[in-house]
Amino acid sequence: MKENRTWNHHVVKEGNKSLVLEKIKNNSPISRAAVASQTGLNKGTVSSLVNDLLDDHLIYESGPGVSSGGRRPVMLLFNGSAGYSIGIDLGVNYLLGLLTDLNGNIVEKKEIFFKKLSYEEIEKKLFEMIDLLSSIAPKSPHGIIGIGVGVPGIVDTNGDILLAPNLNWKNVNLKTVLETRYNLPVIIENEANAGAYGEKQFGAGKESDNIIYVSAGIGIGVGLILNGSLYKGSNGFSGEIGHMTIQVDGPVCRCGNQGCWELYASEQALLAKAAELDLPLPLKEELDLANLISLAEQGNQQVIGLFEQTGDYLGVGINNIINTFNPQQVIIGNRMAASNRWLEESLNKRVAKQALWFQQNNLQIDFSEHSTLSAALGVSAFSIENFLSVCMQPKSFV
Repeated sequence: MKENRTWNHHVVKEGNKSLVLEKIKNNSPISRAAVASQTGLNKGTVSSLVNDLLDDHLIYESGPGVSSGGRRPVMLLFNGSAGYSIGIDLGVNYLLGLLTDLNGNIVEKKEIFFKKLSYEEIEKKLFEMIDLLSSIAPKSPHGIIGIGVGVPGIVDTNGDILLAPNLNWKNVNLKTVLETRYNLPVIIENEANAGAYGEKQFGAGKESDNIIYVSAGIGIGVGLILNGSLYKGSNGFSGEIGHMTIQVDGPVCRCGNQGCWELYASEQALLAKAAELDLPLPLKEELDLANLISLAEQGNQQVIGLFEQTGDYLGVGINNIINTFNPQQVIIGNRMAASNRWLEESLNKRVAKQALWFQQNNLQIDFSEHSTLSAALGVSAFSIENFLSVCMQPKSFV
């Protein structure tokens, strides 16, 4: 019985410590008395927990605030510089890495592009990026607190990559590889889930609790924020809506299905259509999204027409998602979001034409505020939350 009481005491302390930290984090600067008043904890408990948090370097004191009649209180602030997180969006043809502080503020951004690399070659480049970001992190009490990687594929609840068809990966345990090499906590997540979380925490989705995030890149992934929380399904496989069939007898997708949405509305679909045209590309330059955007900006009507057609196909899939989930907000992110100028009108027309009228009430369709950064920010946020939850545990249980 004594052991059970001890366990319960630790659980209560962990919960209270987390409550106090969250209050300080979201309301800096704040006094001890205000923390006690707003959490309902007594002043002695708050004082003890604040001392723990000061010892952990997760908060710091700042010189006195405004007096409410007595002595001016010492103010408490969250220490966003206590450690740094690495968040990486591992794409089909790029790596985008962010170094963030514990508030999710971007300290450094690095991006490299490549084509048709093997798993071993991508792994090597991933090591190089993590090593680089680690080397330029400012000195801090906790150093690098974790690594998050978003991947364009099916990731189970253990962080194993079961299938990433656009990378030709199957049953890849990247989590163990990185944890063994760096001796740090590693989170592997589907990049659309990560992007949805990044938009909820830091971007266009801050004010919504029911969000559908459409990651439109080489392929299409979808992340679901339902009732304020990331929804991953029973085994972590939700959101593979890029592989929903929109054309029954359509071409075969890399996933083995026919007529998948991403065969019509993704970056690879856009480039395939553009390759059929005789476009005025700069000498020796390959056909890519950046060149298509440049041509559209110059007024090339063929390219503008391709973007508009892609927007229409995006609208077809989004219409199905809206009718299924009845979200407050749909956010389109990843690389295709950069071409929103030519996608938006045809996309909205398709949704207005086909979505059930009552589904359109109070519906907001936006393009990502962070465009290509959402997934990297999301996995960085996952690592930060994991680190802080470990810090909340009593020392003898860590």
